[in-house]
Amino acid sequence: MAYVSPNYKSKKQLKDDLAIGREIIVYQPELGTVPRDGSISLEGPHYPEFHRWYATGTMQNGKLVKVK
Repeated sequence: MAYVSPNYKSKKQLKDDLAIGREIIVYQPELGTVPRDGSISLEGPHYPEFHRWYATGTMQNGKLVKVK
């Protein structure tokens, strides 16, 4: 599972910002690397808060381009 920055409190906020073209950073702390292309599992908000949302994202050329 990967996190995104900014630290969104809801999946809707993430999707809204992605729709308007805001740059969203995807990272996996101490767990490996984020794929440059393909599917990735996302969760939020970040630790130490409890995760309240989960999503599947699509990476393209190292950028998050879609969230389901």
